[in-house]
Amino acid sequence: MYSGSSDGENHEVSSQRKIPPASSMLWVRNLRRYIGSGVGLGSEALMELETKRILLDIFKEKQQKSAEAGTIPSFYRKKPEEGSISHRVQRLAKYRFLKKQSDLLLNADDLDAMWVCLRENCVIDDATSAEKMNYEDFCHIASVCTEQIGPKCRRFFSPSNFMKFEKDESGRIAILPFYLYVMRTVSLTQARIDMSELDEDSDGFLQPHEMEAYIRGLIPNLAQLRDMPAPFVQMYCRIAAHKFFFFCDPHRRGKACIKKVLLSNCLQELMELHQESEEEVTDTEQAENWFSLTSAQRICDMFLALDKDMNGTLSKQELREYADGTLTDIFIERVFDEHVRRGKSGGGNSREMDFESFLDFVLALENKDTTEGLTYLFRCLDLHGRGFLTTADIHSLFRDVHQKWIEGGNYELCIEDVRDEIWDMVKPADALRITLNDLLSCKQGGTVASMLIDVRGFWAHDNRENLLQEEEEPEEE
Repeated sequence: MYSGSSDGENHEVSSQRKIPPASSMLWVRNLRRYIGSGVGLGSEALMELETKRILLDIFKEKQQKSAEAGTIPSFYRKKPEEGSISHRVQRLAKYRFLKKQSDLLLNADDLDAMWVCLRENCVIDDATSAEKMNYEDFCHIASVCTEQIGPKCRRFFSPSNFMKFEKDESGRIAILPFYLYVMRTVSLTQARIDMSELDEDSDGFLQPHEMEAYIRGLIPNLAQLRDMPAPFVQMYCRIAAHKFFFFCDPHRRGKACIKKVLLSNCLQELMELHQESEEEVTDTEQAENWFSLTSAQRICDMFLALDKDMNGTLSKQELREYADGTLTDIFIERVFDEHVRRGKSGGGNSREMDFESFLDFVLALENKDTTEGLTYLFRCLDLHGRGFLTTADIHSLFRDVHQKWIEGGNYELCIEDVRDEIWDMVKPADALRITLNDLLSCKQGGTVASMLIDVRGFWAHDNRENLLQEEEEPEEE
């Protein structure tokens, strides 16, 4: 009996020794794996599991940052060297990308075909005789154009494009504005592709020689420039490119952003030279367009006429003859102080104006009402570099204008009255000083600048009513 019980105890002990640990059991491992995956857990358990994972990721990230704390972060990457494998790969990728974008553009034949489709499938407005289309016509024309031209025209016929245009009472839009929109989009896209091809370092900016190359490529396609003498092409490109940098490179970094160039009025002004008929463009319009051949030749002739000693630069005395000597001496002095670079040596040309500085000077005077032109002139008017003009500054600036005014045989002026008139025109935020923002906000900054630097500008302001009547009389006739 005792021996039997002892045998049972021994069997029990041996059974306990044979039981494997829980962690090694298959069902335990599967259960843990099931719970770890989050399947079958409640929302609170899942949230706790996700929080644990996020905190673990943050901890690892901090550990990695701590390990790299001893090194300086890389904020500049050196551009690949010319001829290196990376440089060749970059150029090849850029070429293929631009080629692909160019293939997606509509060519001249495609645009002509689209115009024919638009005219054949539109309706005539009885009231205005304008050619219009509603949205159903728009979708039908999209299908016809896709069949004739291909899928590359499909993007112009989106619902959002249809909604961009003004609609009449029947919900119709005119086909001409839509077609002009397509043409302008294609033209700007082509211009961007052409500029990007010339962008050697692919940074989205054009340097002066790259901009000159772009303009040189446009000359054969511009009707008013085709007959340009070959020796003058280089000088023309130099003059034309300078206007882009004057307006698109305000900080004078020597490079112009391609996006800014595309959206600037300069490119639109240049493209106006596409007009075939010379009768459509008057001599006055050609002279006013900086990019016309007439204007470029005028700039060159003006510089050569001022350069008396023929040394390629202008001294202060030579620049005083600009505009028949109507500019004040104090303004000429300030132009040299603010906008003429000092020479590297102390020779005779160390303080003379080169051709690029002369182009800036002319552009500022001919575009006084623009932000860029007025910024150029304000630096000259700001005699003490304080960022604002006081009544004393106005008095000092106008004193030279007053002297030239009297020398010209005009009536006597009271400088204080002119000063008060300028203050009334500008209406500065601070009653004691005029800032550049005040001149830009009052919309008369160009007139104020002319009154302070040019006796002819003050005369035009003083006789503005008579000049306005002379302009209106021919229109009435």
